[in-house]
Amino acid sequence: MEFTAYQIITPLAGFLAITYAWNLVLKQKKTLWEAILWTIFWGCIIAIAVYPESLDYLTRITGIKDRENAVLVTTIGVVLFIVFYLIIRIEALEQRQTRVIRKLALKDVDKKSRKN
Repeated sequence: MEFTAYQIITPLAGFLAITYAWNLVLKQKKTLWEAILWTIFWGCIIAIAVYPESLDYLTRITGIKDRENAVLVTTIGVVLFIVFYLIIRIEALEQRQTRVIRKLALKDVDKKSRKN
């Protein structure tokens, strides 16, 4: 099998991205969940770059005839899943922020009532 430049450069970039993600986990700047997702994402990119015929499996699963269309539809699905996940995370952060602000407000009210 003869490799193209794309099949050499893409796996190298993928391994760098995976290494970077796990380095951030070790520095406690990213969560384990984020690193696992990043590893799966780049692992798929590496696999597709090295074995482009693996996309034929995707076309059989999705029932879409063309590789390009199968990749496009699958990518849109993954992006929608990520957006949904981010919305859930934002809502959780908003709820947490509300709880913190309420606690601070109650402490402030308690301090003012003690002064009087």
